[in-house]
Amino acid sequence: MNIHELTSGRFPYTRLRRKRKNQFIRDLIQENRITAKDLIYPIFILDGKNREEPIISMPNQLRVSIDKLMHIAEKCISLGIPAIALFPYIEDNKDEIATESYNPQGLIPRAIRALKSQFPELGIFTDIALDPYTIHGQDGIIDSQGYVLNDITNSTLVQQALCHAEAGADFVCPSDMMDGRIGAIRVAFEDNDFVNMGIMAYAAKYASNFYAPFREAVGSVAYLGKSDKFSYQMNSANSDEALHEVKLDIDEGADIVMIKPGLPYLDVVYRVKTTFKVPVGVYQVSGEYAMLKLAANNGLIDYEKALMELMLCFKRAGSDIIWSYAAMDVAEILKKN
Repeated sequence: MNIHELTSGRFPYTRLRRKRKNQFIRDLIQENRITAKDLIYPIFILDGKNREEPIISMPNQLRVSIDKLMHIAEKCISLGIPAIALFPYIEDNKDEIATESYNPQGLIPRAIRALKSQFPELGIFTDIALDPYTIHGQDGIIDSQGYVLNDITNSTLVQQALCHAEAGADFVCPSDMMDGRIGAIRVAFEDNDFVNMGIMAYAAKYASNFYAPFREAVGSVAYLGKSDKFSYQMNSANSDEALHEVKLDIDEGADIVMIKPGLPYLDVVYRVKTTFKVPVGVYQVSGEYAMLKLAANNGLIDYEKALMELMLCFKRAGSDIIWSYAAMDVAEILKKN
């Protein structure tokens, strides 16, 4: 068939490019959209007053004291971001069994109370894990060989979750990947009259290299040393196993499930959403954020365009909620455009 024959007559009937010709039609038929209401902004906090420290491996991110946290929270609200997530940088009071993790006067409970007092409408999500509080950097309590003990760790996670619930958190987010911890926390909430307390489970959390900047941010990297978390976080090669993990967490009482990391695991996000039809979160983790920032800072990509493309990819794969250190950037871009 020559070029004349291709361009004359009735070939082709279907021309998909008709729906891409102009911006207005592209907008009208766009399948997925990002709004600020899709976002949760993770924030690292530390003790003291009027303190802020740059996180070297995460450009433009800070550790801030609670008084500085109030300013960030106010900005999130002004940008339409409905919720933040809190992560502690613990400088003192670390021990083998993470006693500080359930101290009612600890850093996170004080931050929750301060936020709820000043911004009651802002959603507060808190991390339920022990690694910021342990002198070995693991997410649980270890035996003499360094193996994380599941059931005794769960007992401590329950105490931590109750501590955060009592302080006024809206959702606790167990990120430890211990077997049975969602059920244990849910029972504890029911038994202690926290029947409306939300649980967002890190249901499929992979043992990923993309967490490295986060571990610097919470101060666990120096304590973890050359140890790893392969005995409890998931193998990156597995996706069927993720469905099993997610189902267990749903059955045990999780309200929302999360996949972590985000971009390298979009296939898992899609499988979870299509299989279970429940609210699904995705975490654009520290390594993903750092790569994006560093590439942009070196002139390799357009930061805003690449960032918004990634947000749409998370939505297209099936995520309802996106945790991102770039959440305020996304909200600013949306507001500007």
